[in-house]
Amino acid sequence: MADQTQPWAERTVEVPPQPGVGVPTQRDAFRPGVASVGQRRTPRTEQFPTLDQDPVDWSGSSAPRRPMSWHLAQLRRGGEWSAAGGLFAFVCWGIWAISGRGNLAAPLLTFVLSLLTAVGLFALARLLGRLIWERQLGRVRRTARGAHLVTALFLVGVGVAYLRQTEWVMTAWNWVTGG
Repeated sequence: MADQTQPWAERTVEVPPQPGVGVPTQRDAFRPGVASVGQRRTPRTEQFPTLDQDPVDWSGSSAPRRPMSWHLAQLRRGGEWSAAGGLFAFVCWGIWAISGRGNLAAPLLTFVLSLLTAVGLFALARLLGRLIWERQLGRVRRTARGAHLVTALFLVGVGVAYLRQTEWVMTAWNWVTGG
């Protein structure tokens, strides 16, 4: 017996004899690192099963198709950037259009074309993101923040361009900056 003062010491337990102890069991036949020898090997007569394979997906994406609602939710993430840029462009366009004191049809057409250009830029940014970020780098896009940010910067640039065409705004700017 082991020392009782040391709890980590090994203890031996005596097991009473049981009937059939000398009979080898499946557990006794297993010995790690020893292969069973003497069993007759039969040659394999059946062919390996064939699997029906789908055409190869060369895009490298193994993700399942997602529903349209998931894609729309992904496009909305980051939309506050585009909304802020659009609001800035609209306010600047309004200042420019009212300062013209004429027919608003031509300025309205100009603003609509600017917004359509922004939508096209957003689509181009999404396409480039898909090609570079997803296909080349193998990343997953979970938002559209990058495309919305690019669109917002474009719309801010459009708004500044409208303000630069307004005479009294430029006069006030030159007076403030001293130029």
